[in-house]
Amino acid sequence: MTFRDRIGATVETRSFRNAITTVIVINAIILGMETSQTLMEEAGPLIVALDWVCLAIFVAEIALKLVAQGPRFFRDGWNVFDFVVVGIALVPAAHGLSVLRALRVIRILRVVTVIPSLRRVVEGFLYALPGMGSVFLLMALIFYIASVMATKLFGASFPDWFGDLALSAYSLFQIMTLESWSMGIVRPVMEIYPYAWAFFVPFIMITTFAVVNLIVGLVVNSMQTAHEEESVAATDAYRDEVLARLEAIEKRLAERG
Repeated sequence: MTFRDRIGATVETRSFRNAITTVIVINAIILGMETSQTLMEEAGPLIVALDWVCLAIFVAEIALKLVAQGPRFFRDGWNVFDFVVVGIALVPAAHGLSVLRALRVIRILRVVTVIPSLRRVVEGFLYALPGMGSVFLLMALIFYIASVMATKLFGASFPDWFGDLALSAYSLFQIMTLESWSMGIVRPVMEIYPYAWAFFVPFIMITTFAVVNLIVGLVVNSMQTAHEEESVAATDAYRDEVLARLEAIEKRLAERG
């Protein structure tokens, strides 16, 4: 086994992944501690030093994977994600890049790459994006039509909520989320327009209970599909491993015979 193969075998072990997960959790706690002025006044240098130690471990992990996988490293989307996240943390805070430095907190998201169950959730969401695009287009059309109607119907009496297209769209979004929609918006409107419920209730039924649940259904279905594909891939890999072992045994028996 070559040096590269040994490194590759090491980074794929469960113990290595568990160690990286532990460092990610510790780093998340440290980043939270850095937001406390009291803690930074008492132990600021220690906290910063521990943060840099965690970052050094992440850099070493990326380096090991680059050595083990070579150009194949960048063919895996999760590897690219890790590379970008760690790279952002290395950007200096000077020259107007302090915003990028603040993004180092997204290192916490690296836990997604080392926990298979979280990866399935993200992959399921990504698989659902093409289907969700059509649903979002439908939602946009519904909101546009409803915003035009609400502006024409209620804009004169309630300019703060329905004075123009943008205000109407925002108010309708609040209604869709069911945030203070009844006492906050609809009932005051109904004091002047008693039949306004005939507009708002169908809007809620269509958007909140139909279209939004359709998005949830797409995500759940995509997560199930991703899980099935992962199970099939794992089964195929196990079958190939068993066949390889059988071929090796058969070869040894043939040499002895």
